[in-house]
Amino acid sequence: MTILDAVLAFAVVAGLLTLVPGIDTALVLRASLSRTRGYAVATALGVATGVMLWGIAAAVGISALLMASQLAYRVLTTAGAVYMLWLGASMLWKSFRAHPVEAATAPVVPALAPSRWRGWSIGVGSNVLNPKAGVFYIAVIPQFLPAGISPMLMGAVLAGVHCVLFLTWCAVLILGSGYARRWLNTPRSLAIIDRVTGIVLIGFGGKLTLDSLPTGPISASAMSPRLA
Repeated sequence: MTILDAVLAFAVVAGLLTLVPGIDTALVLRASLSRTRGYAVATALGVATGVMLWGIAAAVGISALLMASQLAYRVLTTAGAVYMLWLGASMLWKSFRAHPVEAATAPVVPALAPSRWRGWSIGVGSNVLNPKAGVFYIAVIPQFLPAGISPMLMGAVLAGVHCVLFLTWCAVLILGSGYARRWLNTPRSLAIIDRVTGIVLIGFGGKLTLDSLPTGPISASAMSPRLA
């Protein structure tokens, strides 16, 4: 297998995975609909940063610990579950804080838009604290390593391919949702978006919590990836 063959084959796998709806895609879409375009781009870049970190970690063997140690997997899964539950609960709390009448009639104030740094950090956290991302890379990368090529270098290349595909998909989502913002950019619509996203995050956090419970050996289905 040549480097080009490996990259093209991996691109097919990563491309299909990118199109599967997941928590990262939900965060980017929510950021685009309820925040600013710059905030959404920052969130997508944060997720891409997490993808690169997992890809490099897998290439140097760090995330192999997730496959070898159930304790390590459960610790990281618990941390991810807590983060997702907190993020989802905070979105629900903020969406219900305002009085229903005020929330439906109050104007949106662009000056209060959150910083892009916050969007980036949320994107990084959602991906880095998802152990299934590490499991995906440690399981897949060895299948796309040409002979004589540094595993670390190839891991970084493959993670870069995944990042490009994910950011391309995010660009489509952000541009498409930009046209919908003129109808959705009302306090009531934004509150609904936050509530739906918050529920999704809480559901994802609940699933991670179940995965982290020490009820026996970790099954292959529990560790199956859902990255973007």
